[in-house]
Amino acid sequence: MSTARIVVTGIGASSPIGGTAPESWSALLAGASGAATLEYDWVEQNQLPVTFAAEALVRPDTVLDRPVAKRLDPASQLALVAAKEAWEDAGAPDVEPERLGVDFATGIGGVWTLLDAWDTLREKGPRRVMPMTVPMLMPNAAAGNLSLHFGARAYARTVASACASSTESIINALEHIRAGYADVVIAGGTESAVHPITLAAFASMQALSKRNDSPETASRPGSIDRDGFVMGEGAAVLVLESEEHARARGAKIYASVVGGGVTADSYHITANDPEGHGAALAVRMALEMADASPDEVTHVNAHATSTPVGDPNEYQALLSVFGDRIRDIPTSATKASTGHLLGGTGALEGMFTVLALRERLAPPTINITEQDPEVPFLLSGSTQELSSGDQLAISNSFGFGGHNAVVAFRSV
Repeated sequence: MSTARIVVTGIGASSPIGGTAPESWSALLAGASGAATLEYDWVEQNQLPVTFAAEALVRPDTVLDRPVAKRLDPASQLALVAAKEAWEDAGAPDVEPERLGVDFATGIGGVWTLLDAWDTLREKGPRRVMPMTVPMLMPNAAAGNLSLHFGARAYARTVASACASSTESIINALEHIRAGYADVVIAGGTESAVHPITLAAFASMQALSKRNDSPETASRPGSIDRDGFVMGEGAAVLVLESEEHARARGAKIYASVVGGGVTADSYHITANDPEGHGAALAVRMALEMADASPDEVTHVNAHATSTPVGDPNEYQALLSVFGDRIRDIPTSATKASTGHLLGGTGALEGMFTVLALRERLAPPTINITEQDPEVPFLLSGSTQELSSGDQLAISNSFGFGGHNAVVAFRSV
């Protein structure tokens, strides 16, 4: 495979803390939280034990034209909003359709469409089920609709690797461009699964924080009193292209995507390996592809979901790669602000990592009351300055099923 340099030329996001990428970044740096009490009748009707989440701050159906929004599940709506922003930010590259690809991810897919259709079937019968139900609920709906919208014919792939999904999509895009299959790829992920069934299911497995009285402080990665993650919603997109293609058209460049590693734990369907073998291997693979050593890494965006078990397991994995130096690398756990977007989280955090390199600022990790001695990352409630000069950062994503994905970015 070629070692051609691949760069990020456009970003877009619709997140719990902002309706655009710049708004999300500014809110993150300001220490905002996107978590709030859910003001829906179905919360009380279903007697949900967890009554809050971090929903997308701007509803996508208020941004898209009504006829377009009606034919899309909320997950695909969010994907289209973020992708349109990223494409415009990239300068709407002039690229042949056969050289433009889409690599998009989701962890769950169109759960709202699926379960709304089930309610319609039970209450009103099969004739009232919408003809567009399957095209709206299928996991590849976002990738397919983005391919249609932008005229991408090189390929349109969907990744569904739980919470590692959209980091895998970024890595796929990197590999496809290097392999010569595309010049430009729209990569990212989306999730809209703040739904009674998902909240009830995650609560049943004791995965969610139960801080109903204080949603905005519930997600607290690295804090000794963390008690679970906060369900998030949103989408994020990175436009990737070969540096040659980007420079030929005079595009601005945010950062380079220099490496990626994807592995599997083969340990447990929901729990990650406590010794972190698979996660550590993914980090090493990303650095090997980047032709870099662990000593070069200057920033880490940790997966850090705020679960009692997951945070220390991630620390152990990184400790095995970086040694005690991991305690000195400025680290951000941005789910403290955004909650956990499941299949969309890797793309959002990848975007934050790119902006951290561009702005030379590691975002704050809010809500730490007392840092857990078993998770001694270099976390701060304020921004941490990154030094000038060449910067190398990694963004980690780990998911149910034992999926591990790590992407490496380098400053430009």
